[in-house]
Amino acid sequence: MFIEPQLGGTESEGRVGWIEVVCGCMFSGKTEELIRRLNRALIAKQKVEIFKPAIDRRYHETNIVSHSERTIRSTPVQFASDILLLAGDCNVVGIDEAQFFDSAIVDVCNQLANSGKRVIVAGLDMDFEGKPFGPMPDLLAVAEFVTKVHAICAQTGELASYSFRLNDTSAQVMLGEKDTYEARSRKAFVEGMKERVERLKKG
Repeated sequence: MFIEPQLGGTESEGRVGWIEVVCGCMFSGKTEELIRRLNRALIAKQKVEIFKPAIDRRYHETNIVSHSERTIRSTPVQFASDILLLAGDCNVVGIDEAQFFDSAIVDVCNQLANSGKRVIVAGLDMDFEGKPFGPMPDLLAVAEFVTKVHAICAQTGELASYSFRLNDTSAQVMLGEKDTYEARSRKAFVEGMKERVERLKKG
């Protein structure tokens, strides 16, 4: 269980923030953990602002919703730079689905942390091919705290770290749920990718 550090320093001294990243494959509970941490900040009566990429409308136009249907209000944004404009004087900034932003999200998170804010980011660390996804590797590098969560493999019941796409679409970004993706262990993922390659060869 992640226990939140306390914000260091006073307003007059210049408070220093930090970055937390929650990463993992699909269905691993990333958004659930993000919501848990943000709700604890709200209970502590901290000022919280929450953002998600406008592209993600799977469950709700504005709210962040986990696969288990836990929800929290958020502001959809088109560009990472919008977060800087909208964060205001809050203490805590939450960002979901960070892999869908461009590389500017890394600088945005650093600026927010440098200004004294606690920044909590959730996102897929790998895409459907098992490759590092978008800005996530750089966010992991600059974060003070990294939590990698795991799902359960739909094929073997073992711990899963990979998001396996069930169709042969090649676009990196493809929004979907259990009809499009399943969590897989390394072994099941590698086997599935081999089958995919053979299928594509046969046309």
